[in-house]
Amino acid sequence: MMTKIISAIPGVSTTETEIERFLESNLNLQLATLEEDNYPNINQVWFYYDKDSGKIYATTHKGSRKVQNILKNPDKIYFSIDDENFYTEGLKGVKGRARATIISEDRQKVISIEEKISLKYLGTLEDPWAKQLMENAADGTYLGIEIAPKFFSAYVLGKMTEAR
Repeated sequence: MMTKIISAIPGVSTTETEIERFLESNLNLQLATLEEDNYPNINQVWFYYDKDSGKIYATTHKGSRKVQNILKNPDKIYFSIDDENFYTEGLKGVKGRARATIISEDRQKVISIEEKISLKYLGTLEDPWAKQLMENAADGTYLGIEIAPKFFSAYVLGKMTEAR
């Protein structure tokens, strides 16, 4: 991973391996883009984390506010992935700021992103929903979003005893 890691809780460390495992889980990503009135537009998206590049990928409808906001303010992106299953492991999450790029011309890349996302969340490309998502990626209805984190800020509240 090429991205800097910042501990969200002073004195509580999170390893690169823990963050990567978390980013590869089936949780949803909260993606915040900046609206024209400087308020955030927050959307929950399925995502794929590319371990080799350290980038996060998602897809969205070509007419969405996310696309418009990213095109206007590509450097004002915030993301958060939170696991609220605190009964077994403690509250944990990864968040950060990023630069986002819309992928619109490279259909094969958008199809590849959607395929990885569908397999991650649905487990198969034979699911009717996966087929529709793949069709949307192929015909240009969906665009890709490449999220290049400036840093990861991680927390695991189950490790709070480290800080004491």
